[in-house]
Amino acid sequence: MKELYALLKKFFGYTSFRPYQEEIIQTILKKQDALVLMPTGGGKSICFQLPAIYLPGTAVVVSPLIALMKDQVEGLIANGIPAAALNSSMREEERQQVKQLCMQGKIKLLYISPEGLLGELTWLLPRMEISLIAIDEAHCVSHWGHDFRPEYTQLSVLKEQFPSVPIVALTATADKITRRDIIDQLKLKDPAVFVSSFDRPNLSLTVRRGLTKKDKTTAMVQFIRAHKDQCGIIYCTKRDDTEAVAVTLKLFGIGALAYHAGMSAGQRETTQNDFINDRIQVICATIAFGMGIDKSNVRWVIHYNTPGSIENYYQEIGRAGRDGLPSDTLLFYSLADLIVRRRFAEDSGQKDVNLEKLDRMQRYCEADVCRRRILLSYFSEQREEDCGNCDVCKNPPERFDGTMLVQKALSAIARTEEHVGMQMLIDILRASARADVIAKGYHLLKTYGVGRDLSYKLWREYLYQMIQLGYIEIDYAASNVFRITPSGRKVLFGETKALLAVYKEPDIEVTTEKRTRKGEFKARPIRPKEASTIEETLFDSLRQLRKQLAEKENARAYLIFSDAALQDMVDKKPLTLEAFAEIKGVGQIKQEKYGKVFIALIRFVLKKQSEH
Repeated sequence: MKELYALLKKFFGYTSFRPYQEEIIQTILKKQDALVLMPTGGGKSICFQLPAIYLPGTAVVVSPLIALMKDQVEGLIANGIPAAALNSSMREEERQQVKQLCMQGKIKLLYISPEGLLGELTWLLPRMEISLIAIDEAHCVSHWGHDFRPEYTQLSVLKEQFPSVPIVALTATADKITRRDIIDQLKLKDPAVFVSSFDRPNLSLTVRRGLTKKDKTTAMVQFIRAHKDQCGIIYCTKRDDTEAVAVTLKLFGIGALAYHAGMSAGQRETTQNDFINDRIQVICATIAFGMGIDKSNVRWVIHYNTPGSIENYYQEIGRAGRDGLPSDTLLFYSLADLIVRRRFAEDSGQKDVNLEKLDRMQRYCEADVCRRRILLSYFSEQREEDCGNCDVCKNPPERFDGTMLVQKALSAIARTEEHVGMQMLIDILRASARADVIAKGYHLLKTYGVGRDLSYKLWREYLYQMIQLGYIEIDYAASNVFRITPSGRKVLFGETKALLAVYKEPDIEVTTEKRTRKGEFKARPIRPKEASTIEETLFDSLRQLRKQLAEKENARAYLIFSDAALQDMVDKKPLTLEAFAEIKGVGQIKQEKYGKVFIALIRFVLKKQSEH
């Protein structure tokens, strides 16, 4: 491990690992398969990049998008690591050159699409010394995943053809059923499964519901102006909306461009490059944008429309704050969006699953409990305290001690041996005489009728709160029955209390041609963190220097240094090369290449400040 720590500092500029990284790397070095779930920005790439540098041979990385490959390869090369990609946009002579370097063992990481990999199974790959195989965005393998890609399912041949090569599958979002499917589809052999915390405490979470089109525009403009000179993404469901929103923002003096699949490849590439290279700050996009972007300085994400699932939403907000600095998210929620999404779900090949996922998304938007707890609960992670960084925590609803109510529900679930779903559980609690309740003998349970004082609707609403708070979870692979979580058992056995929010009818705006019902949710505009004048000046100066260097080198600014690295420079103000080497993300190559010029700028700004 001493050698691995030295490589971590030399090439990536870090002196310690994030949670699970070290264990994952050791698993790969033991030639054991692994499934890794880490949130966007959690450090998945280092889990396979570092062992690739350490081991002899070449790591093969399967990646779904050319933009994602390009980003990763450029980042590795900037850190002094020999990496390359094979994709359809390359000229044939370039492709042959990369293949030759791989066969000679001169490339440490080769990025390739699933289609490209399958095409090289019989010629290139057998002629290489393969150290490991990493399958990025592995949720694409699963039919249950939110971005299923049929070509990924053929990757099961890798285990058959290279049985002794460790395979690591990595994704930022996958519920339990998707995780099992990934393992089965890839034929992973007794894989070690690592599920990192899905918590992204640096992201604030805000939902505004029932706003008119005009009010949404006002809210967006206020939000973006509060994030002056910061990059952000606005996600829209429809292509027309991306263009309309971009045009509207320009009327308010905000430079924005649209991005959607209906544009030509050239237009999309130009727009994407302008955003990546900080030539524009705002991009209005459909979900076609973002999966291939490793841009670390996206400071905010707005959802102009309600997403179709929590997986999609989590993946998209995860593109903000990848560097760990505070970042903000804003979601607009309306009944009109729900109707559109419901139609999409009903027309899909997995109607029941997609409708259930949409229902969970709706519950998230309408919830009166901590939104972060709902997100974490969805990914089977329980949090026992509120986050303090979402709109519900900042504007808390009226709450009551719901311990006894929760215990009644959990006791009924336990007495049925966790064999019931939502409707059956409510029927038991309310003493329903339905035939199937009697047939299963549930009318004989001690908990039969203990909740008859509450209406069906109230029980449903409080059960959803219990799901959102992480006391129960839905087992989608077993007919959607309820399972009691460890947090739920603490409430059931009286070890902890359960606070529930008093249920109120959701205040969703109903739009007609003439008028709108009042009562939209009010959220305070999010303001950027205040900084002293010297810190503001220094950060802005460092950012301008980074931009100039990026333009000179025709490189992406955030690949030179992330915003987190610049912020560390502001905090530590290094004035020697030795001190500069201690900045997060400064490895040996970057210290030698950029140290003197950044130190000179820091000295200049500090001197100017002292003169004032």
